[in-house]
This record gives sequence, structure tokens and C-alpha cells, in this order.
Amino acid sequence: MSSAEAPALVRTAPSPTTRRNVPSSRLLRSELRLLFGRRRNQALLVVLALLPVLIGIAVRVSNGPSEPGEGPPFLERVSGNGLFLAFTGLAAVVPFFLPLTVGVVSGDAVAGEAQTGTLRYLLTVPVSRTRLLLVKYGGLLAFVLTSALLVAAVGLVVGWVLFPTGDVTLLSGTTISALEAVWRAVLVALYVTVSLAGLAALGLAVSTFTEVPVAAMATTVVLAISSQIFGAIPQLDWLHPFLFTDQWLAFGDLLRDPVPTGAMVDGLVLQAAWITVALAVAWSRFTTRDITS
Repeated sequence: MSSAEAPALVRTAPSPTTRRNVPSSRLLRSELRLLFGRRRNQALLVVLALLPVLIGIAVRVSNGPSEPGEGPPFLERVSGNGLFLAFTGLAAVVPFFLPLTVGVVSGDAVAGEAQTGTLRYLLTVPVSRTRLLLVKYGGLLAFVLTSALLVAAVGLVVGWVLFPTGDVTLLSGTTISALEAVWRAVLVALYVTVSLAGLAALGLAVSTFTEVPVAAMATTVVLAISSQIFGAIPQLDWLHPFLFTDQWLAFGDLLRDPVPTGAMVDGLVLQAAWITVALAVAWSRFTTRDITS
């Protein structure tokens, strides 16, 4: 090799810094394809979408409107205005079906790839583990948001088909237009997404501790159920403000005018605290973990 050729080779050789500059958008697109391309995750979305359909059909074929306090929140208002089916659907999926979906998807985020052996190859990509973990969490949030918006959208469509629609009378007695009611349904879906963000972070953290995805899924779902059980015990009222399931249903305040924000703000602050703690645990484990499979 001549001395004239050496500088050219030096200039074209990739530096460590250059090798690590893999766009996060590319990683996120890959993660989203993985999440939404799995048949199991698609089946979960179908089940979530079917729930407002079933609720709407049940109300439509029933003999009369439901009594206040029976069934999911806002159920007694569905027959009078179909737009309430969106809110009823979201209220129905939040306690169990949506946490189950989040638990399955988040518990599989790292453990599933570790079990199949793809995690080891994924870590050969020139990107830091911290960024990879954040991309995975971003994918989980996108999936949760899609799930919530899907339930709201299906509820709006089915409610429009099966029941009369029009101006909506809020819980406070104020009447708003149908378009504003649709916008409030979107806001409810966004609040539900943030409310489940803490559970998604917990599931991701649990997923970094095992190579058995079923164990991570089950642990995450049990955490969600246990938290709701503790939240229903009056003797543990001192613990309720610290449970990540607290204020999950505070989105009902969005159906009032003016909107009282106290409970929802408390819920957002609570989720921010749980997300911070859970992601810190996940980062500590994932960045120091010896990946052998």
C-alpha cells in the first residue's frame, strides 16, 4: 500500500461516533412494525374494538335504558345519544381489558426478543442500549394510544349507527355540539393513554428481568389487578394516592363544563412519578444486563 492510498482509507473508515448515529426514527419504525405486525397484538386490538360494538348491541336490543349506576359509567345515556358509547366503551376497557392488553404487549417487549434470540442481534446495531430502551417505550405508548383511539372511534361509529345523535348534554347539564363531543372523546382517549403509560413502563421494567415473556406478562397484569384491588379497600385509603391505578377513571371530568382539572392533574403527576421510577429500573437493568441469548 502506498502512502498516497492511506489517507483515503482513513477518511472512509467509519468512526465509532459515526457508527452510533443510527436514526431513532428508523428504530421506532422498526419497533412499530414489530408491535403492530404480530398476530397476537392484532387480535388484542380486535377484541378491544369489539367491546363497544357488543355494548351498543346489548343496549339496542334491551327493553329500555339502563338505570343509573348499572353497568359501565355513562351506560344509561347511550340510548339517548349514541356519542356516549365512546365514553362508555373506554370506561369499560380501562379496568381490565386495556391493562391486560398493555401487560401482554409491554411484558413481551424485551423478554420476548430475549427468548427468541433476536435481542442479541438487535444489540449489535450501532445504537446505545438507552436509546433502544426509549424506542421500545415509545412503541408501547403508540400502541396504547392506538388502542384507546380505536375504542373511542368504534364507539362513536357504532353509537351513530344504532342510536340517535346530536347535541350532547354533559354531566353538568351543559349542552355542547356533536363535534365538540367528538373532540372530548379524543381528549378522553389521550388521558387514558397517559393513565396506562405508567403500567406500560412497569411492564417494560419487568420484561428486562426475565427471558420468559409469559412470566413478564402475567406479573404486569397481576400488578394492575392488585393495585385496583388495593384501591377498592377503604382501610387502605392512605395508600390510594400512591397506586398507579388511582385516577384512571378521572376522565369523567371531561364531560363537565367547566372541566374540573384537579383529579386529572393528580393522575398525570402520579403517572409521571411511576414512569420515572419504572424507566429508571428498566434502564439500570437493561444497560447492565449480560445478553446471552
